Amino acid sequence: MTTTPEPSRAPATPPAGRPAVRVITIVYNPGPELTDFTRSLATATTAPVELVVVDNGADPTVADRVAAEAGGRVVRTGENLGYGGGANAGARGATQPFLVVANPDVVWEPGSLDALLDAAERHPAAGALGPALLNEDGTVYPSARELPSLTQGAGHAVLGKVWPGNPWTRAYQRRQETAGTERFAGWLSGACLLLRRDAFEAVGGFDDAYFMFFEDVDLGERLALAGRPNVYVPSARVTHVGGVSWKAKPAAMISAHHRSAERYLHRRYHRWYQWPVRAAVSVGLKAREVVELRAAR
Repeated sequence: MTTTPEPSRAPATPPAGRPAVRVITIVYNPGPELTDFTRSLATATTAPVELVVVDNGADPTVADRVAAEAGGRVVRTGENLGYGGGANAGARGATQPFLVVANPDVVWEPGSLDALLDAAERHPAAGALGPALLNEDGTVYPSARELPSLTQGAGHAVLGKVWPGNPWTRAYQRRQETAGTERFAGWLSGACLLLRRDAFEAVGGFDDAYFMFFEDVDLGERLALAGRPNVYVPSARVTHVGGVSWKAKPAAMISAHHRSAERYLHRRYHRWYQWPVRAAVSVGLKAREVVELRAAR
């Protein structure tokens, strides 16, 4: 059960000398969205920023050009490490007190990163802070979520796509309703995160065994267990275009999503007497993956 932070007022004037931030974005053969990311980042904060573009792809042309134009640098992984593995590679060697990990298809609103940094001052124990994540149509995506209970997690994971109206999915989604108030959350979307570097390093960063998806759920849970809570900051706003690198060919990401869901739920319900849950999750997720792959074709 989560609690809501005491209401707090933003400072009347921004604090002088905001702390430095390393901004990490992970790309795979990016397009024009990376330029939108870097140009909007320039108006998002007054803090000193080091931009690191982690290139998981094979064609360096766009990543190299955009990073050079924005005064950043490229980390070449040599292989596709996935999102969490790429973020870990981008964070190595950082000395800044704060890290940002963000998708390249995020567009920052002016002052949005400053709003996150100001919230970090108000919540010094927080390990991660996340903005309001807007869809392209301006609606708010439920990016600040609670960790699902055993029944809700299994029911939603197995039936959420094939039977959207099932009672477990309905109950889980009701818990994700996001008011416009600053609050603690079980986990925050990895599409855009401000992380305290010391907290991130203390829990070992992202678990790079998650190629894509659920690495943010896993990180949020581990941060909270370490006493470094996740804080949702709706005064900071970014727009997430979403999936631009794989919308045309979604099959690989559909399979990755189901593998990650299985890994997370098996890890969370690892006790010997929970084996029926693990078995049901595996069977249900495989069936759902088959359905989604057929629909994608």
